[in-house]
Amino acid sequence: MAKKRDRRVTTDPDRQKSRVKPNQTESPTSQIQENFRVSENTSHRHYKYPILAYITPWNSRGYEMAKRFNSKFTHISPVWYDLKSEGNRIVLEGRHNADLGWILELRKSGNALVMPRIVLEAFPNEFLRKKKKRDKAVDLIVTECKEMNYDGIVLESWSRWAAYGVLQDSNMRSLALKFVEQLGRALHSVSSKRNPGSYLQLVYVIGPPRSTKLQEHDFGPEDLQSLSDSVDGFSLMTYDFSGPHNPGPNAPLKWIQATVQLLFGATGSSAQNLARKIFIGINFYGNDFMLSEGSGGGAIIGRDYLSLLEKHRPTQRKPHRWRPGTVALREIRHYQKSSALLIPTAPFVRLVREITNQFSNEVNRWTAEALLAIQEAAEAHLINLFEDSMLCAIHANRVTLMQKDWQLARRIAGKERHW
Repeated sequence: MAKKRDRRVTTDPDRQKSRVKPNQTESPTSQIQENFRVSENTSHRHYKYPILAYITPWNSRGYEMAKRFNSKFTHISPVWYDLKSEGNRIVLEGRHNADLGWILELRKSGNALVMPRIVLEAFPNEFLRKKKKRDKAVDLIVTECKEMNYDGIVLESWSRWAAYGVLQDSNMRSLALKFVEQLGRALHSVSSKRNPGSYLQLVYVIGPPRSTKLQEHDFGPEDLQSLSDSVDGFSLMTYDFSGPHNPGPNAPLKWIQATVQLLFGATGSSAQNLARKIFIGINFYGNDFMLSEGSGGGAIIGRDYLSLLEKHRPTQRKPHRWRPGTVALREIRHYQKSSALLIPTAPFVRLVREITNQFSNEVNRWTAEALLAIQEAAEAHLINLFEDSMLCAIHANRVTLMQKDWQLARRIAGKERHW
């Protein structure tokens, strides 16, 4: 729960539904900017399940937030490494990105495991067929973990193997799974220096299926079962459902639910045990898709949304009196025709958690796409009606929200929607 002078927002699903009370003396923009303020609570966790956070290059505040809120995470994965083919050699690049001073400070403030993400970019056809190269890759990763005193790694390779088309071949698919198993066993054979009695861990990134039926390249229940002993966690990428060529929501709840059901559908009674190893990905960003003059657009986070509001602030007042909201409605709808601004506004964390609880009442694992999500997850996104109402107030060059703003916002939305 985050307490602020102007509002009280609760994200715990077991507590009363979130309430947002805007301060009538502040501008709508300043109210939105409050979403960037950081909670004073840096240690107490509202949820008992493990949480993995990625430190991404596009989130400049990630390193700072990781140190401050270390106690709220169980796994922290900085995006540092790539495993590449260089001629006939396999090389691990990225040590220059590693910040040992930051890791030292991070471990002083909490017990989160530091597990850098490694993207396997080596050409899969040659890499998977040659045992020497697979062995070399495992040796490079394990050696790096030992020398840098990591707690393990997060490996991303499945989506790239699918892009190269190697997973449709049953023999290549078998080699791919065996490599992940080999890496997991190698990491498990190394004792952790920080936690006596434990070993280095492996979290494997898996993508969601794009249809209601599993395709040859999809990661399915049998794959999950085969890797369950050698992999400590699976980072399920339940986001990026839509793209510039197919604008729509980033992570529809029904799609997330269908993805989890598809992944566990054939596992029977073992689903309960496997569910404890799944990190369900949650996006804390929206999308701004351009619908005119061709396709385009991409991800948008809080600061970009504020800039967008400033950019479309009206420059002229209406020349005469119209029906209340007519001009604003016309101009806002004109903008909406050229740009699809999609920001998750439902109590997303609570709703996704309800989906996971259908499969396991025990520990569930989650991920945060960026550490900017720390404060956004604590407060949740503003509800759709509140966002549209503030946009209407800005359009009218007012600093207060009025009843007609809420009425106009309802006209813009058309009907109640989650996105």
